[in-house]
Parts: sequence; C-alpha cells; structure tokens
Amino acid sequence: MTKNVLIDTSRIFDWDSFHDTFASSIGFPGFYGRNMNAWIDCMTYLDDPNAGMSSLHVAGGDVIVLCLTDASGFRRRCPEIYQAIIECSAIVNFRRIEQDEPAILALSFCP
Repeated sequence: MTKNVLIDTSRIFDWDSFHDTFASSIGFPGFYGRNMNAWIDCMTYLDDPNAGMSSLHVAGGDVIVLCLTDASGFRRRCPEIYQAIIECSAIVNFRRIEQDEPAILALSFCP
C-alpha cells in the first residue's frame, strides 16, 4: 500500500523553508535538527510510530510517495536542495535495506 504526501515546493526557496515545509508536511518532532542528517533519521522511521520521529506513518512494508509539486520549477530555483532530496531519499531506503527492512520512500515529480 502507498500513502501519497503532497509537498508544495512553491513554499521552498532556501534551506529554512525546506525544513519548515517538511516538518509541517510530515510532522517532524520539536527536536528535529533541521539538517539533512536529521531529515534522514526522521524519514527512516515513518513506519514506526513509537520512534516519535513524525506524526505521519505507514504500516510496515508500505511506502510513502513524496509528490513534489512544480518539480521542474523547484529544480531550477533550488538545485542543491532538489538534489539533496533525491540523494537523501536513496540513503533512507539504503539504510533500511541494510537492516533487512523494505524501502519506505518513493519520489514523484509533478508538473
């Protein structure tokens, strides 16, 4: 099963707005470190409500699809952040696969 999460990239124009957008969209905790290592940590545990890393969850084995709106505009406006989402999503999935857990993240680039 999948859960689609709409990420309004028109709200992202720098690192602060990136972290604000994801913290509110995924429900990161108040102690979220607002860096990509913290983002990876929070996203790794989306199927573990007891971890306290987000308010958004899926059942074990399910996938969250991050639907990035205006992906081409976002890529032009914030190329470093755009690339970081791709790379860090792969790191989340790799981390889980190394622990014999299924991948949990997918990306969808919407016009």
